[in-house]
Amino acid sequence: MLRCTMGIGLIAVRIKLPGGTLKMKVYRELRGRERSRRIPVVKIGPVYFTWWSSRLRPLNGQPGDDPDRSKATP
Repeated sequence: MLRCTMGIGLIAVRIKLPGGTLKMKVYRELRGRERSRRIPVVKIGPVYFTWWSSRLRPLNGQPGDDPDRSKATP
């Protein structure tokens, strides 16, 4: 499944794969876990590729780290 979220001149892409979700986004759209590299992250040019394993669970029940929910940025 391919999901795209459009912002002002930016696009975030999520691709559901067996075992997890591959996300492509720009720096300002990264979550805390992605910025601190607690999950696998690769930067190619201005785009960050992140891997959210389906086995990965939010730490201490943090609702803000759900890989399938987009995060609005002002």
